[in-house]
Amino acid sequence: MADDAVLKLLKARLPARHATAAVKHFRDAVLEYQKRKWDHATAKAGQFVEAVLKALTVHAGLTLPTGRAFKVDVYINQLPKAAGADDTVRLTIPRACRFIYEIASNRGARHDPDEIDPNEMDATSALNASSWVLAELLRYAQKGGDLAQTAALVAGLMARRYPFIEEVDGRVYFHVPDISARGVALLTLWHRYPGRAARAELIAAVKRHRFTINNANVAVSRLGGTVDDDGQGLLKLLIPGLQEAERLIDRAQQRSA
Repeated sequence: MADDAVLKLLKARLPARHATAAVKHFRDAVLEYQKRKWDHATAKAGQFVEAVLKALTVHAGLTLPTGRAFKVDVYINQLPKAAGADDTVRLTIPRACRFIYEIASNRGARHDPDEIDPNEMDATSALNASSWVLAELLRYAQKGGDLAQTAALVAGLMARRYPFIEEVDGRVYFHVPDISARGVALLTLWHRYPGRAARAELIAAVKRHRFTINNANVAVSRLGGTVDDDGQGLLKLLIPGLQEAERLIDRAQQRSA
């Protein structure tokens, strides 16, 4: 996800402090999910909900308490009373937030020891619903804006997420068996989609997966018709590239099943 681009668009209509917190908590939830830390991912989704509701509360002109005085359920019930606010602010997003927060608040508490551990299912449901909430916030914040850019960012937010992708201080790793140098380059672009990546960044990513500099250069040069080059060395996946990357992901999932 292009966090900076999403945040810039959200700030056009929502309070910067709470929009920033929401994007951070969402990103943290994704990273915890990718590391298969289901409880942590669900907890981060709960923090995302708190930030979203604070942003909507301020935006709707309601009084926001400080510190621990803020209660999620109270403001889910208060927002429908915000006169003049858009229905997505008053009703739609708060209802989705309630669903996410119910999962986050009850993680582990309702699990029978004789049943299948539902933590992964809970985390997946919470993250998917959080993706929808952030996409809806983005759509609302950009009414009358660049529809093509908004649609691309929403598509990126709603893309599937995978536990075998790991990000360490901004460096992405793909734990995919027998992946080729070209495959690393493709998945790096897929991970950045709908954003672009510089050739140098792709070469560095391939080298990071224990390929030689020569292999990395050759792999990036052979991306061919799978990418669009903006003329400044910044590449973006085209539909054939997205399809090829998805096939790599599907094969990896089948092997791990």
